[in-house]
Amino acid sequence: MTTAQEDGTLARSRDALWQAVCARDEDAAARAVFAALDAGVDPEAVLLDVIAHTQREVGRAWAENRFSVAQEHSATAIHERIIAAMAHRVPAPVTETSGTTVTVACVDGEWHALPARLLAEVLRLRGHRVDFLGAQVPTPHLIAHLHATVPTAVALSSSLPLRLPTAHSAITAVQAIGVPVVAGGAAFGTDGRYARLLGADAWAPDARSAAGLLERGLPRPAGAVRQSVDDLPHLVDQEYTLVVRAKRRLVRNTLAGLEERLPAMRAYSEAQRERTAEDVLHIVEFLTCSLYTDDSTLFTGFLDWTADILEARQVPARVLEPALALLQEELRDFPRTLGLLDQGRDTLRRRGTRPSVPGPGAPA
Repeated sequence: MTTAQEDGTLARSRDALWQAVCARDEDAAARAVFAALDAGVDPEAVLLDVIAHTQREVGRAWAENRFSVAQEHSATAIHERIIAAMAHRVPAPVTETSGTTVTVACVDGEWHALPARLLAEVLRLRGHRVDFLGAQVPTPHLIAHLHATVPTAVALSSSLPLRLPTAHSAITAVQAIGVPVVAGGAAFGTDGRYARLLGADAWAPDARSAAGLLERGLPRPAGAVRQSVDDLPHLVDQEYTLVVRAKRRLVRNTLAGLEERLPAMRAYSEAQRERTAEDVLHIVEFLTCSLYTDDSTLFTGFLDWTADILEARQVPARVLEPALALLQEELRDFPRTLGLLDQGRDTLRRRGTRPSVPGPGAPA
């Protein structure tokens, strides 16, 4: 098959898979993927240029309010089952050397396992032995597994920046027993800045890059135990720890303050109250994550993204402003935190100067 023929087959498979997941038709989805395999397309390309590509479109459809959460979950489940079927249909190559042994895992609290699963399958197709541990792997269990299996490296995946403190603990714990860590996933930044900040041995933007890094080999770390402040000296001020400890109180008091300042909230349904509580919790969680990394763009980027999501659902972004003001009152004794909240409010104010244009996929 020529490159042009393969590109055409991949494009047709992507279109067919997209139509199938939109219709929640698993059989049609499987036919779209297996047709590409039967046509002779490289299985790795099917995984990354058809399934992973379509999954990104699913995420975009949810953000633009064209997919519900249930539709997004349905599409993800279809992709997971097709990947499992591919693993049985396409055997791992028989090689003279055993290659590397790689443990692939998501950090504790990370439920988005599909990116890690794709990497595990790519490594398997390249002849490596892979232990895929799946979503939300507690660090103590990960370390116990590594002691028992002694892999060449660990590939650690996280999609949500909220998991960065947990990822940091996992990275340092794995390195303390002499195993190198390659970090991947959206949580570590599009340029890998948070992987470097947290001391990972390497970062990869995608599964192909990660597989290449692992094939070239990573030097084994010295195995020295280090503390969080060794990588992040700003944590000495204790603001992160104190704000994390106050999280429940902050959410409770902010909700009470919002109800007092916004009388319309008193007529909210139980479902509306729950969504508002979730929104406030996410604000506090991203605030603490920014304190941990000392990077304001994590917080302002989250607010900008949340505002996009709200506006795609016909909710004005300014609804976030009162929550930030109330948090400033609650956290007036924390200078780094106040600075982050100031920058967050500036981000929302700047959005208010933009022309009002309906988001893609927003209801007419």
